[in-house]
Amino acid sequence: MKFKSVFDIIGPVMIGPSSSHTAGAARIGRVARDLFGRQPDWAKVHLYGSFAETYKGHSTDVAIIGGLLDYDTFDERIKTSFEEAEKVGMSFEFIPEIGHVDHPNTARIVIGDKDSEMSMMGISIGGGKIEITELNGFPLRLSGNHPAILVVHEDRSGCIANVANCLYKYDINIGHMEVSRKEKGHMALMVIEVDQNVDREVMDELRKLPNITQVTRIAD
Repeated sequence: MKFKSVFDIIGPVMIGPSSSHTAGAARIGRVARDLFGRQPDWAKVHLYGSFAETYKGHSTDVAIIGGLLDYDTFDERIKTSFEEAEKVGMSFEFIPEIGHVDHPNTARIVIGDKDSEMSMMGISIGGGKIEITELNGFPLRLSGNHPAILVVHEDRSGCIANVANCLYKYDINIGHMEVSRKEKGHMALMVIEVDQNVDREVMDELRKLPNITQVTRIAD
């Protein structure tokens, strides 16, 4: 097995005790917060496999809540994230599940407020690395290691070209892109990993494109 860096072996700088159960969990929570775009009022966290079995002893629970509060993996406030969540008025619930999943360290996070809600599934694959595998019912593959744009759109010809041309206009290079849909001619999702953070001007222009329903981003 080849490793790209020493961090692939020892994991990231983090609050312990486990890179997969703590750092990875915090990153899953933080990506969910990024995709939701704001502080949620409530969270329901469904845990599967070893996450469900050891989430209290390995601090998976406080790590996910810390991520939802936008704390990085090394932020000392993760240790008191339950208390911090109470201060900002975010309620939360952990639900251990017994259903089969493809990966043992799996969490489905459902978050929301008075305006909307969002469901996201993520897995912690070791060394603090994660993969997002589902968003609001759409299957996807997103590492969270790079800036990314997620575009919900109607399944119409020209949508992908319009988004790509907009990014080209602002000299934003696409590193990886996937498109999925639930049904032909209905809603679809573009997942685009890019080489640099995308600013508000670009996001606003993407939202104005024809047949675009929603645009969110993950910053580096």
